[in-house]
Amino acid sequence: MSFTRPAEIAYNGPMKILVIEDDREAAEYLEKAFTEAGHTAHVAGDGETGFALADSGDYDVMVVDRMMPRRDGLSVIAALRSRGNTTPVLILSALGEVDDRVTGLRAGGDDYLTKPYAFTELLARVEALNRRAGARESETVYRVGDLELDRLSHSVKRAGREIVLQPREFRLLEYLMRHAGQVVTRTMLLENVWDYHFDPQTNVIDVHVSRLRGKIEKGFDKPILHTIRGAGYMLKSG
Repeated sequence: MSFTRPAEIAYNGPMKILVIEDDREAAEYLEKAFTEAGHTAHVAGDGETGFALADSGDYDVMVVDRMMPRRDGLSVIAALRSRGNTTPVLILSALGEVDDRVTGLRAGGDDYLTKPYAFTELLARVEALNRRAGARESETVYRVGDLELDRLSHSVKRAGREIVLQPREFRLLEYLMRHAGQVVTRTMLLENVWDYHFDPQTNVIDVHVSRLRGKIEKGFDKPILHTIRGAGYMLKSG
């Protein structure tokens, strides 16, 4: 595989990227190049490992090779999408015909790059995917159904009724609303709401989710915070 390396790379802020690629040389190259560009890259050498990492991690963008052992890239993407994972995906493939691209995009990919590629183009595409996804990050007001959270005033309302939350409850709800419609795992909550990078083996998440659910659902007909058995939680209306 041939790569071309840029002399300078535009820097748009650090990203956490998952690379699922069975070609060890290509995977190591991407890991090194992303790191040198100021990003964090995790590498999985096959589809099964990649699916497990993607399902439990909180990545900004995924770069997924189409043809892999144990599980091909398209089935990994389709399985993640079926679980509510909306992380942007760039598919890498030696198959460059129009039908191949259409199949990849319909499986849940967001962009498609044919091998061999220049890293400058790959990085530009990854940054573009992250910018699109990041538009939600920059919003100051999140809305899911009749639930509204204002990040600037630190206020929460449902159907116009003000709901008073403790700081950790607010942070928990903010994270769930930012990922509305997606399954949010316990690991994601521990890392992003509690800043734990290990499992404290306590029921801290269950307690806070229960309290939060009581506050945002009490007096309302429709549940909005759902427990996805064996997976985590999902905030969605209806």
